Amino acid sequence: MPASTRATILPVVTLTDEEMIDLLRRIHAALNRSDFEAVIALAHPDIVIARAGGMGEVRGTAAIRDWMEPDAFESQVLEPLEYRVAGNRVLVQVIGHMRGAGSGIELDIRAWTLWTFGPDGRVTRVEVFLDHEEAEAQRAFAQ
Repeated sequence: MPASTRATILPVVTLTDEEMIDLLRRIHAALNRSDFEAVIALAHPDIVIARAGGMGEVRGTAAIRDWMEPDAFESQVLEPLEYRVAGNRVLVQVIGHMRGAGSGIELDIRAWTLWTFGPDGRVTRVEVFLDHEEAEAQRAFAQ
């Protein structure tokens, strides 16, 4: 079979609940130190982020890498408050502490993020819900 038509077969990885939570802790720590390459390394190449408030989706690691580059915030720290695990998905309640670029205005935002892990142990999808969308986050988690 020519190399151009061969499929890459990745091993199936079954992560435990604690392993998924540990990966998410590592992702949040990397985000907090603006180490976007470390975040991308844990993502599937075709990852999708469904942004909060119906703001559309960001698809693929290159687009997500560009999207993560800060422009509105001078600093941003994400603090996970709670993890709930079901199968290959983890629902995380998080509070973000941010400082506006230029203005210096500080704000805290609570949100819910639903993380889905693929069969190779990498993140394939992240859905972001604002705090007032908790019911929608819970419904998505229960599916």
